[in-house]
Amino acid sequence: MNRLITYFIFAVRIQHALSWALPHPPSIPQAQQQKPMFGAAYSPGSEDDDDYSDVDIVDRRQFQGSHTYANLPHVDCLSGAEAEKGQRYDIAILGAPFDTANCDGRYALLHIKTWADIGGDRPSPGGPGARYGPSGIRTGSQRIHGGDYSIYTGKSILDRWATIVDCGDAPLTWLDNKYALRQLDKAHRVVSGRKASNESHSVTPRIVTFGGDHTTTLSALRSVHQRWGPVSPHRRLNHATFLHIANEEHLISNTSIHAGTRGPIFRAPEDVRNDVRCGFAMIRARDLDKIGTDGVIRQIKDRVGDSKVYISVDIDVLDPAFAPATGTAEPGGWSTRELLTILDGLQGLSVVGADVVEVAPIYDNPGETTVLAAAEVTLSLIELMVENPVKSLADTI
Repeated sequence: MNRLITYFIFAVRIQHALSWALPHPPSIPQAQQQKPMFGAAYSPGSEDDDDYSDVDIVDRRQFQGSHTYANLPHVDCLSGAEAEKGQRYDIAILGAPFDTANCDGRYALLHIKTWADIGGDRPSPGGPGARYGPSGIRTGSQRIHGGDYSIYTGKSILDRWATIVDCGDAPLTWLDNKYALRQLDKAHRVVSGRKASNESHSVTPRIVTFGGDHTTTLSALRSVHQRWGPVSPHRRLNHATFLHIANEEHLISNTSIHAGTRGPIFRAPEDVRNDVRCGFAMIRARDLDKIGTDGVIRQIKDRVGDSKVYISVDIDVLDPAFAPATGTAEPGGWSTRELLTILDGLQGLSVVGADVVEVAPIYDNPGETTVLAAAEVTLSLIELMVENPVKSLADTI
């Protein structure tokens, strides 16, 4: 084996030396040689130096241009200048760069996360940094591009009937939590209040939110409830209490479910009892070892039934081996592949909104596995929306 490797390296080096020192005609016929990727061949110092007619600077490439999710077009959805000039959309990406709560009809909520932030008034022990989650997820998505086809489905999900855009981030102050959440409430109302691009499916666009800590889900639930049903007033909350508040505001139904739950319970059995009172069933992380991904998918579908569904993915549902960049890392979580398989298996659910939260890029590793996973999870959420359009209240008027 060593002899073979040594010979290969020697042969490569000799070949490179000959190619550099001894010009010779190519061994491949001219007609079969590879053509230049962009435009005609270029020779430095020739008269072609000033001819840029064949130089392409228009076509979008994966690693240039505006920093948007999956290289999607950016639309100023908040001010309305672009959104009201024909730049309509069916699905919008909206960033919610907020993490200062980390100091900590109705809808079925599929809540995918650890136990660490569920129930009660206990603040999350996690560190700050999720305010940078939206930009981190966008960075992790640069490898995703319209025209890419899934090896599993054979479909290019970003090139279907839905116009999908990135609305950028809601401008949220970090000095006043209450005001910041009012800003996010309004941002959701404005973005979801635009007329959708393809009104034959629905006149109301749907939103995928990038957190931010999990508090940001409350504003999304309020917006969803407004477009698909009435909503109640705002009450006190922090990072650990948003689901309790959502239940008090009658934003979620008793067909909701946690999936991937693990970690210690600090107030047993009170927390579990309160969770049931708020309408949640539970699939624990290790249940997957017994029932498999098919069993998890089946339990979720049986639980939510034909309800309209909001899917909230806390990235800490993944094991820290796959997603270390979160404030509440907990060993024993699901793998990225398992989570994606479960999400893709939820085809047919009436998904009216979704989010990916608690991504804190400062804690990621050099390979950026967390933001890569979050970007891929987002693509699965978008696919669920595209595959099953959902009529809103405005469609019934």
